[in-house]
Amino acid sequence: MTSAQNGRPPDAGSGLLDRFGRLATDMRLSLTDKCNLRCTYCMPAEGLQWLTKQAVMSADEIIRIVRVGVQHLGIRELRLTGGEPLVRQDLIQIISKLRNNHPALPISMTTNGVGLAKKAAPLKAAGLTRVNVSLDSLHEETFSRLTRRPFLDHVLAGVDAAFDVGLGPVKLNAVLMRGINDAEAPTLLEWALERGYELRFIEQMPLDADHGWTRRDMITAVEIRDLLSRDFVLSPNAQSREGAPAERFDVRRRAVGTDHLREGKDVAAFGPTLGTVGIIASVTEPFCSDCRRTRITAEGKIMSCLFSREESDLLGTLRAGGSDEDIALQWQNAMWLKPRAHGMDHVGLDAPDFVQPERSMSAIGG
Repeated sequence: MTSAQNGRPPDAGSGLLDRFGRLATDMRLSLTDKCNLRCTYCMPAEGLQWLTKQAVMSADEIIRIVRVGVQHLGIRELRLTGGEPLVRQDLIQIISKLRNNHPALPISMTTNGVGLAKKAAPLKAAGLTRVNVSLDSLHEETFSRLTRRPFLDHVLAGVDAAFDVGLGPVKLNAVLMRGINDAEAPTLLEWALERGYELRFIEQMPLDADHGWTRRDMITAVEIRDLLSRDFVLSPNAQSREGAPAERFDVRRRAVGTDHLREGKDVAAFGPTLGTVGIIASVTEPFCSDCRRTRITAEGKIMSCLFSREESDLLGTLRAGGSDEDIALQWQNAMWLKPRAHGMDHVGLDAPDFVQPERSMSAIGG
């Protein structure tokens, strides 16, 4: 009988197990809360107060926490997030030390891509495995409206540079906003397929600093599939999801004269697969039952769930002289209390029973 089955907290060596039998092996670690964009679905236009330098984990503290996660708790994949990781001056050194300590560990990074063109090659040389780049529009005016910064050319150059140096598969993350960039969905997918990038559409989540999110305004996964189906045929990808947030679909072109074909039975008749697209439906089609992620914020707080309102101060334990075993035990205890689900799929149209976390996405680390 497992700890999850008998209701006891996990024993040493059992990893980051929770009460519902889920085992977290994917670590998302935020390097900073700072960002050089001001995306409307994440940050306010002005006035967000940054963490002090003292409050943010140092490079050595990051290295140690990752080491505890890998060696004591069974972490098998690491994603570096922000804010924007590229704004940390010691990013290359951090990745190099992580790679030296963990030669086989997949280390990816989520970035807005603004400074990626210059740093892609050094990042690859330091040991970064691949990147996820946020890209919500291919039109400068729309991009600037969403991010409040005119840096689209920087992002596109960064995406190409990452691909050229081998930081792949290069994945692109797009959040569709109603009446702003939702009509661009097929164009974005066409562009990504032509270049060999894997695009993932993400439902807007209630993690904006302005707390202006409503379920009514959100573009749902059903709507995303409908938007794409005007030009493409989507069929479930055969590869096991393995706890990944994105549901992946094989993409074929919807050619003229194929209206009589049935997408389920006759899908191969639509022609060759052009690539894949992912849809992350955190709100309307949640995947909480197979969540395998644990999150550490830039100031070393454990968040068992992206929408959690409870945190555990791991960095405080480390700075107070805690041993690796102390850190591991605190981490286990925090993850043991992970909720069964975020609950947004069970509430009304505007989620009146859902209480949004105080932190915005930039302060959590995706």
